Amino acid sequence: MILITWYRIVVKKVAQYMADVLEDSRDKVQENLLANGVDLITYITRFQWDMAKYPIKQSLKNISEIISKQVTQIDNDLKARASAYNNLKGNLQNLERKNAGSLLTRSLADIVKKEDFVLDSEYLITLLVVVPKTNYADWQKTYETLAEMVVPRSTNLLFEDQDSGLFSVTLFRKAIDDFRHKAREQKFIVRDFQYNEEEMKADKEEMTRLSTDKKKQFGPLVRWLKVNFSEAFIAWIHIKALRVFVESVLRYGLPVNFQAMLLQPNKKNMKKLREVLYDLYKHLDSSAAAIIDSAVDIPGLNLSQQEYYPYVYYKIDCNLLDFK
Repeated sequence: MILITWYRIVVKKVAQYMADVLEDSRDKVQENLLANGVDLITYITRFQWDMAKYPIKQSLKNISEIISKQVTQIDNDLKARASAYNNLKGNLQNLERKNAGSLLTRSLADIVKKEDFVLDSEYLITLLVVVPKTNYADWQKTYETLAEMVVPRSTNLLFEDQDSGLFSVTLFRKAIDDFRHKAREQKFIVRDFQYNEEEMKADKEEMTRLSTDKKKQFGPLVRWLKVNFSEAFIAWIHIKALRVFVESVLRYGLPVNFQAMLLQPNKKNMKKLREVLYDLYKHLDSSAAAIIDSAVDIPGLNLSQQEYYPYVYYKIDCNLLDFK
């Protein structure tokens, strides 16, 4: 039971990761979750054992090992590919966050220009100050007097977002600490920023590189996920079929004389279907009949926490995504 659950977990992991990779196109996930080129219900209802992949002349143990190795490989490959893509995606998102958000935290590299600053001066420096929009008038009235040695009429509004504006102001270097302190008292926040053209260029190039790499990896990754979802799902259904066969032989013995079938009742008809199946097959397994009739534990069977019927029954849950 644990092994069967593991197969479904791997199938679900591939499906869920495809949803994660498609991001804003999650509505297209379901159309990519196919098995042998058809939707999952169609594949199950038309299921035929794949003789080429899983030769029936081999022992049940060998067939099980072939399937297990195949799904293990898919699981390992998924972990490696997901790790590489997630690292790339995470690094890109970190850079994008730096270029978004409020003026208090975002990168200023794409906002400011070289001509906004006094550069290479021994005595003067240009600071960048975030001022709430409601305090613009106070800033214009007071910035020259927040500290000594502020250059008169040196402020300029460089950029605005929804809440604040970014102003430049030029002063003597030795007045920085005093200006910063007085500005904070007036709710003007001085940003820690030094204009460095090379660093800003490197950041932009890194974002371009990461964005390009993500686009290059996206297509091949989606194709890999589609192919290996199909492979993992097919393997899972073959394991289900294998389990039905083994359980039927264990229950009813040899020679093999049973028929496997797929039933998909409406939820409201589930109870009625159980009753009909029970009446048809209760003669096959008296212990199952006793459990259902008396709802008590049979010593040695340990079935009180499981679904157990006089016929072999396994559920196939094709709901593989956590979102609707």
